[in-house]
Amino acid sequence: MLFLVIEQFRGGDPAPVYRRFAERGRLAPAGLGYRGSWVTSDMSRCYQVMEGADRSLLEQWMAQWDDLVQFEVVEVMTSAEAAAAVELLP
Repeated sequence: MLFLVIEQFRGGDPAPVYRRFAERGRLAPAGLGYRGSWVTSDMSRCYQVMEGADRSLLEQWMAQWDDLVQFEVVEVMTSAEAAAAVELLP
């Protein structure tokens, strides 16, 4: 499963997140993979794509960061997967 994770830095401050990442890494459990991320130009939010077999892995990861980040999660699929799904529609 692919997840688009929208992270709002608490207090609008990304510094604590980057510090923790530098000190401890991504803190993702085994089985949860990082696909890529993008940060807004004002550095208030991060859009990140993560991949895992189920959402429970994502929940474990978010628990490591929820003191610094407010999360919104959207389950997504690739464009190729969406095109294949549309072709199956009546």
